Amino acid sequence: MKDSRILVADDDETLCYLLKEELVNEGYLVDVVYDGKDAIENLKKRFYDILLLDLEMREVHGEKVLSYAKENHPSLQVIVLTAKSDMRTAIDCIKQGAYDFITKPYEFGQLCVIIERALDHKDLLLKNKILASKINQLPTNNIIGESDVIKKIIHLAERAAKSDSNILLEGETGTGKELFAEFIHNHSNHADKPFVAINCASLPDQLIESELFGYEKGAFTDAKASKQGLVEIANGGTLFLDEIGELSLALQPKLLRFLENGEFRRVGGVVNLNSSVRVIGATNKNLMEEAEKKNFRRDLLFRLNVITLTIPPLRDRDGDVLLLSEYFLQKKSPVRSLKKLSADAKNDLQRYNFPGNVRELEHIIERAIIFSETDTIQSKDLNVPKEDFDFTNFVKDDGTLLTMDELEKIHIKRALEHHSWNRENTARALDISQKTLYSKILKYSLK
Repeated sequence: MKDSRILVADDDETLCYLLKEELVNEGYLVDVVYDGKDAIENLKKRFYDILLLDLEMREVHGEKVLSYAKENHPSLQVIVLTAKSDMRTAIDCIKQGAYDFITKPYEFGQLCVIIERALDHKDLLLKNKILASKINQLPTNNIIGESDVIKKIIHLAERAAKSDSNILLEGETGTGKELFAEFIHNHSNHADKPFVAINCASLPDQLIESELFGYEKGAFTDAKASKQGLVEIANGGTLFLDEIGELSLALQPKLLRFLENGEFRRVGGVVNLNSSVRVIGATNKNLMEEAEKKNFRRDLLFRLNVITLTIPPLRDRDGDVLLLSEYFLQKKSPVRSLKKLSADAKNDLQRYNFPGNVRELEHIIERAIIFSETDTIQSKDLNVPKEDFDFTNFVKDDGTLLTMDELEKIHIKRALEHHSWNRENTARALDISQKTLYSKILKYSLK
């Protein structure tokens, strides 16, 4: 794995000079430091794949460097360079997380073998971590749908995946924006790298910043150790920012700076770090309108929407409702007890408007599976509001259709009334954050 970055930390300057020259000739990117203090400083500033670490160094002992490295850069592979007299200490270092050790004097070829094994080990750990995160999840390369509009957006997503440009996914709540983000990641050249997601509406500003960019030890009361942020964890892969329109104006400049040059600073930190990720943002808002209202930075929007994909609502996906229903029935039904839909139930689903889109359909099917008393789901088991089937409910007295905002207001008010105005339960039922629900209540003056 050439082009991997190696940090050599040894107080023997002659050895470091020769070792760097040989490693560079092998195709590695190499930095050299001569004491433990500088080793830690370099680890703060840059990502490394391998650390070649001498134990006996000035100012800061190698064991302290190892401790810092494993605490702050768990994927870093540390190879201890040791004298025969330090064998017991070297073995202790293995127990503390070092990958391997080699005794001086050593053959350069032998060291190269250990380095390559360490890089393979690092790659295997990353692949296992990615694989573990996908267990029991919906296959991200399998977007269900046969309608023309969904086929078109899938085709555009496949083309967008081949670039490294930032992407903005627009669409109503529940249309499957995160699924499309994972689809794009899995069809990109970085599919073997991490896909990391965060919902910008689910956490207060202070927590979002520390989640995104990490924090240093002592940055706040509970910061008892330094922690990597999601932008570091996602290095080389994809960072998905869901509900990015909810990001506060105070945090937007920090995200903008990261998008411009890949630089960021941990909370409580003084050193600029770098990470290379593709950012995919998702929103159910019109960010251009939000920019006009001064709620969203225009320069940040232009950095995000290099490519914009609009995910269609379920009501515009002709024929996909029953296809998705069958998929959710197979996914949610108990083993050896596959449920099916009656003709009336199918008719009800096809006539319903689905303001909550695919997510609402999934919840309706899951609930029907639980409460249906036979293997056939009847219309009554769906518990879909009947009044929504009447087209006249979407028409004003003057004959014009209700706007989407007016429909959303009606839907949210009904949900609040159904849950006795309990915001937590209502937000959970609508599958939105309480912060988003509260903003909708204010927007529509619901009381």
